[in-house]
This record gives sequence, C-alpha cells and structure tokens, in this order.
Amino acid sequence: MTETTQTSMPRLNEQAPAFEAKTTHGMKTNADYKGKWLVLFSHPADFTPVCTTEFMAFAKAADKFAELNTELLGLSIDSIFSHIAWEQNIKQNFGVEIPFPIIADLDMKVANAYGMIQPGASDTSAVRATFIIDPQGVLRAMVYYPMTNGRSIDEFLRLITALQTSDEHGIATPENWHKGEKVIVPPPATSQEADARRDAGYEYTDWYFSQKSL
Repeated sequence: MTETTQTSMPRLNEQAPAFEAKTTHGMKTNADYKGKWLVLFSHPADFTPVCTTEFMAFAKAADKFAELNTELLGLSIDSIFSHIAWEQNIKQNFGVEIPFPIIADLDMKVANAYGMIQPGASDTSAVRATFIIDPQGVLRAMVYYPMTNGRSIDEFLRLITALQTSDEHGIATPENWHKGEKVIVPPPATSQEADARRDAGYEYTDWYFSQKSL
C-alpha cells in the first residue's frame, strides 16, 4: 500500500499561514505585506508555456492591482537562478518585465503550508493555486486551477474589488459583479426585519432578496 503525504490546507477567514521565503527581491515574510492586500499565486514550473502567459498577464495588470492596494507574489518549486533566468527569457522573447517577486520554494515549505501540492495532480510541482489575503493577514479567497489551463487575471481584479466593496459597505455582490453595479443587501436576520424589508427603501424583490446602488 502506497503511503500518501498529507498536505495541510489553509482555511478561509483565518490567518493565512506564516512564511519566510527567499524571493527574486530578497527575503519576504507575511509582515512585509501588512496593511496591503496580497495575491500569492503558485505555478507548476518555470519555462513552461501556460505559466509564461499567466506571469505576463499578472505583470501587465500590476498597476491595476497597485491601484487596489494589492501586491503580487509568485511561487514555484524552482531555484532563484531559474526564476531570474526565466524572467530574463520572458523579457527577451516577449518584451514583458516581471515587476513582482517570485518565491523560490525548493524545500516546498510554503507550498505545503498553503496546500499547493495536490496529490493526483502533481506530487513535485505546485498546482495553479491563488490566495487572496487581506491587510490584516486573513485569507479571504483561494482558487485552484488544473495544470493544463491558465487563470483569468481579470477575475482576481474583479474579486478583490468586490471584497473591498463588501468590507467597506457591509454588503454582498451578485454573480459577476463589477464596480458601479447594484449590490445585494444582506437578508434580514429576524421575522420582524423580514416583515419590514419591503418598506426599507431598497429595490425589493422578496424578503430575502433586495438590492441597492452605492
């Protein structure tokens, strides 16, 4: 019987696992991102085609993330030298500079702490995992993609905008919500509040579903 290594999994709305890691921009820890949102994302390997498209897309969107007070931090189970060579290769071949640091996770400590190693998908490479961490260090979202298919960077921009809007206004957002669209008012918590919801001044559909503009 083959023994399977158990990988820990972080949980939403709890403190993200602490890390101290060597990156292409020097040592980085959770504390370096205090007060900012962080997108920590893993990729299977340097010098692979799907990962190259993702890194270029993250690089091109870096200014948009910065406008949302959000930093980017990549990771793969490769060396610093491999990361640097890959960055240079992307710049030479595609004309795109990678502005954010990349963790060299040769000992897989960060990958294991964040559940980036998925037995059955890959035992030696990190899958396409993305973690959104808020300014208090709390894990707010995590998204996993298969090895064969690239992520949508626009979706992470949309999701961070939605999370920040929910935090600021105490609301929820509907499917594929974008800034400027109507938001969802949290449902009533008591029967009395449900009875009063129709006359509360919202765009009322039913007691559990009301929307408003911000």
